Amino acid sequence: MTQVPPILVSPVRGSEGIRPAARAGLTALQSVVVGKEAQVRRAFAAMLSGGHVLVEDLPGVGKTTLAKGLSRILGGSFQRVQGTNDLLPSDLLGVHLWDAKEQSFRFQPGPVFCHVLLLDELNRIGPKTQSAMLEAMVEGQVTLDRSTHPLPDPFFVIATQNPLDHAGTFPLPESQLDRFSCSLHLGYPDREAERLILTGQAGSDRLDTLTPALDLEGWRQARAAVRGVRVAEAVLDYAERMVGRIRAGGGFCSTRAAKHWLGLAQAEAWLEGRDFITPDDLQRTLADTMAHRGSMDDRRLSRSDRREHLAQLLKDLPVGWAG
Repeated sequence: MTQVPPILVSPVRGSEGIRPAARAGLTALQSVVVGKEAQVRRAFAAMLSGGHVLVEDLPGVGKTTLAKGLSRILGGSFQRVQGTNDLLPSDLLGVHLWDAKEQSFRFQPGPVFCHVLLLDELNRIGPKTQSAMLEAMVEGQVTLDRSTHPLPDPFFVIATQNPLDHAGTFPLPESQLDRFSCSLHLGYPDREAERLILTGQAGSDRLDTLTPALDLEGWRQARAAVRGVRVAEAVLDYAERMVGRIRAGGGFCSTRAAKHWLGLAQAEAWLEGRDFITPDDLQRTLADTMAHRGSMDDRRLSRSDRREHLAQLLKDLPVGWAG
């Protein structure tokens, strides 16, 4: 577990200063994680919306670099937990220890008590320990031995997982997957981006160039501004009809998933400089929000098949047609 001390930045106040600072942070991150502008922007939007990100891909394609880069842009405290099959819930959440001097138990916080938590290779962690994160990711708190401990604000989880056919992996339960607002697939970089990484002009070698774009209060204000982005009744109606189509087709789409979808669309609109979302915002974020949440027609469907299915739903459901 590695902790990076927070870097102090000048406070930015007011919506006029917060949005340009956040955009500058996004641009800086895209200059480090090169060739993946859309995926980096989506992860950034998830952070702004108060959600969490699951990055699914092969080893060595930049998942950890993206996670560390996001933590540098956000600032605050950072913890990394390497997933192993012998990791215990107390290794994540913490434990109550007996204090002989005080003759009482005191709580020793685990690595989950940070602003940015990287769960590397989450699907190498056993199901019992995976379940330990459910409360933390939704409610921003940890309950142990009838005591509740709030987590820092903001709290952001970015987890990575390797393909399920790799040795030593466990499938993530639906309840765990539903806690992530979106799933991303990076893939191999293109030739130009890979050349920049190989020559040290991008990638992990450039992480030290990243600094927090806002102080923690600034990020809290940014998140509040994102939540304030307006959702018109007509746009909400379109979202509800799409959710109905997904469910009618056999797909799992919880109310939490629908809220995550709207949150991502609000963050995308805010980054564009708008105070309202459009159907285009919803369409751009649909696949990333829903691809990891259960099956469509068959549980064996792959993520790419699910994304194709979702893309077809977008074509089949006109924005202006009610029915």
